[in-house]
Amino acid sequence: MTVARKRTTATTTAAGTTATTPAAGTTAARTAESAAGGPARRPWISARVRILLWLLAVMAVALGTVATTTRSILVRDVEQRVTRLLEQETGEFANFVERGQDPRTGRPFTEARRLLKVFLERQYSDPDEELLGVVRGKVIRQSRDIPSALPLYQDRAALRRITSGERRSGVLHRPQGEVRWARVAIEPGGGSPSGTFVVAIHADREQAGPETVFRILLAISGVALLLTCGIGWAVAGRILAPVRLVRTTAAQLTEQDLTRRIPVRGRDDISALAETFNAMLDRLERAFAAQRQFVDDAGHELRTPITIVRGHLELMGDGPREREETVRVVTDELDRMSRIVEDLLLLAKAERPDFVTPEPVELAELTADVFVKARALGERAWQLAEVAEGTVRLDPQRVTQAMVQLAQNAVQHTARGTAVRIGSRRCPTRRTVELYVADSGPGVGGADAELIFERFRRGTARRGSRGSGAGLGLAIVKAIAEGHPSGRVELRTTTGGGATFVLVLPEAVPDRPKQEEEER
Repeated sequence: MTVARKRTTATTTAAGTTATTPAAGTTAARTAESAAGGPARRPWISARVRILLWLLAVMAVALGTVATTTRSILVRDVEQRVTRLLEQETGEFANFVERGQDPRTGRPFTEARRLLKVFLERQYSDPDEELLGVVRGKVIRQSRDIPSALPLYQDRAALRRITSGERRSGVLHRPQGEVRWARVAIEPGGGSPSGTFVVAIHADREQAGPETVFRILLAISGVALLLTCGIGWAVAGRILAPVRLVRTTAAQLTEQDLTRRIPVRGRDDISALAETFNAMLDRLERAFAAQRQFVDDAGHELRTPITIVRGHLELMGDGPREREETVRVVTDELDRMSRIVEDLLLLAKAERPDFVTPEPVELAELTADVFVKARALGERAWQLAEVAEGTVRLDPQRVTQAMVQLAQNAVQHTARGTAVRIGSRRCPTRRTVELYVADSGPGVGGADAELIFERFRRGTARRGSRGSGAGLGLAIVKAIAEGHPSGRVELRTTTGGGATFVLVLPEAVPDRPKQEEEER
């Protein structure tokens, strides 16, 4: 007698969800559209409402995910339990077929009907489980009733579909409920009719458990969302109260009154925001003050040459020598105004990110080039004090411009034949490179050490020096130095008197040649 059987497996599928959130336009964009007669203005939604909506959305997704995941786990457990039960029953029957003996004869079974009857009499099935035997369309079953609207032994059409097909297990969908089944075919041989052992499990009550749990979780989630809505509204209001204070303070600020500040309370993110806002107001107040001072200084510097030009033109006589002298003076003053305007434009460009373009540069060659160009500025005892070797990463044009400006500054404040030293050196401990210009002039007073690097400012010891400019040269040097990452300009004392201006630039690893990169 042979037995054919096949184990069933359970699979589970999970569906994903996608949430989309509409983007909100800015108030400025809405105002512009309304003013231009464009689309209708979108309703304004406060930050408090948006925080609450986001909180509810996140909570809804989280609770929905928990409920769905719990339901999926429970359904999977039901599927696995049913599958294990089907495998267990069919395995026990197959073992009985192979080893069982007829209690009447004490020998193996020779008839399928007798085998099925003896086996079913010895089994105790679960409440939702049917154990059936089918021989030539006749059903052999246990005597106990099945709590189902239509037991499988009464549904002859469904039973015929199970026993006549090729499949050994499957799922039967009926209006009365789903049935999971497995069968084992019996071939006794010797002309005896064949039979089929069927295990059927009515999974409706098993599957109702996960659905009940799912509905309970959804109800609990709804209550949790309502509580979250109330609590979130109150908490968002308390959190955003300082933000509303910041907005009110910002609305009351004007260019003429930048003295208002936000009171800082506590030590949290909101207090940090208030401190940051107050620091921004401090910078704005200083910036506006510097702007007003800058405009006043620029107006003063440009007003002088304009007055000189206008006076010479008004007093110009008819003689050729007077005309020639007037043209010369006017040309000099116009050149000076042109230089002031060019310096102002250069300082304006210093705020742009591409003001400096660093590249690998040989430090020794750069120092030598600066020394050659500086010697043409005046008759001084120029000295190339020291030269550093190696490659660094900086903007050669801007650094050359700064060094020449420092050399020109030294020429303006020293006498003919005075020593002026130019050099470069490395500082390995600080990983920096220094390029300097040292003179032996009158030097810079301690009170002027920071003042001279500001626009239109000159040290008190050097204001009377001949050839002094508008006070933008050292400001340009400072802008070039600070345009490099971590770069700066320093004023140091010179042994024996004078001043030493030093460009301190970071020492960066140069880019490797392209050929070396390709070889690697």
